[in-house]
Amino acid sequence: MSAPSTPVPPSTPAPRTSPASAPTTTTATTTAVTSAVTTNPTAKAPAAGSLDWRLRFAVLSVIWGFSFLLIKVGTEAYAPFQVALGRVFFGALALLTVLLIRREPLPRGRRTWAHLTVAALLLNTAPFSLFAYAELTIPSSLAGICNATSPLWGMALSLVALSEDRPTRRRFAGLGLGFLGVLTVLGAWQGFSGLDAKGTAFALLAALCYPIGWIYVRRTLASTPGSPVALTGAQLLVSTLQLAVVSALFTTAPTSFPLWPTLSVIALGALGTGMALQMQYGLVTEIGPTTAQMVTYFIPVIATTAGVLLLNEQLHWNTPVGAAVVLAGAALTQTRRR
Repeated sequence: MSAPSTPVPPSTPAPRTSPASAPTTTTATTTAVTSAVTTNPTAKAPAAGSLDWRLRFAVLSVIWGFSFLLIKVGTEAYAPFQVALGRVFFGALALLTVLLIRREPLPRGRRTWAHLTVAALLLNTAPFSLFAYAELTIPSSLAGICNATSPLWGMALSLVALSEDRPTRRRFAGLGLGFLGVLTVLGAWQGFSGLDAKGTAFALLAALCYPIGWIYVRRTLASTPGSPVALTGAQLLVSTLQLAVVSALFTTAPTSFPLWPTLSVIALGALGTGMALQMQYGLVTEIGPTTAQMVTYFIPVIATTAGVLLLNEQLHWNTPVGAAVVLAGAALTQTRRR
């Protein structure tokens, strides 16, 4: 998702999915596609002669991992709301093109669209805007690591939001370990010196939006008919309208369109949402949800590497160490009794 993206990136409904397992960035896209494919008996196997799944897995990891660098470059020329608007617009355009080729309709019904409006706010409009604002003052690598805390927030919310999803001791340990990793990344022992508190808070709040949105989606859209592409495309279309209104009210229209920031925003939407969603759909169908969801754990690694090598962002020892601890904790929160 973007992401997730979410990041991150958008989400589609799925039955019986715990918010504690809501992914990062991409945020809820991985779990969304996973559930949709594994519960859809008509899902097609990948065509013969397609690229090896390992190569597609690597490409998907790079696309989602680079999303934070693309946000950073986009904010060099455009206001954060405009970056978020371009992201959902080009993402929606990519998915609507797929629907047009497939001759597949968008979801119907006022109730469905009303719930998609809330889902778009929680899973796209709010987190995408928050990450863009955060990266005005914090490195893209730190934003990527903050995004990886999404499963930890989901685990914490599951304690009160879903009584049937009872956390185990191991998942409790993962929650504690993950937040210890967050404190390590932020350098808590030295008073968080050198970090912009507002930007970091925005990034963490963006990561929190994903599990909140996923809880809402599960409770309201779990039985809604439609493919992942149709539901996600509709959600992004609604988010485009939301951000168009917000951008018109709080920003001024850009007077120029610099090449690299513009290409970054286009890639963030078209590749990070359109192409990535299609690749993830195929991966889940071919290799199963467990292996496909492992892409989530490569995102902060790639985001950090891209920020350091391409944007010359500083990297202190506590950043990679803390990120590893965060990912270990997030992995523990995903474990369940057989």
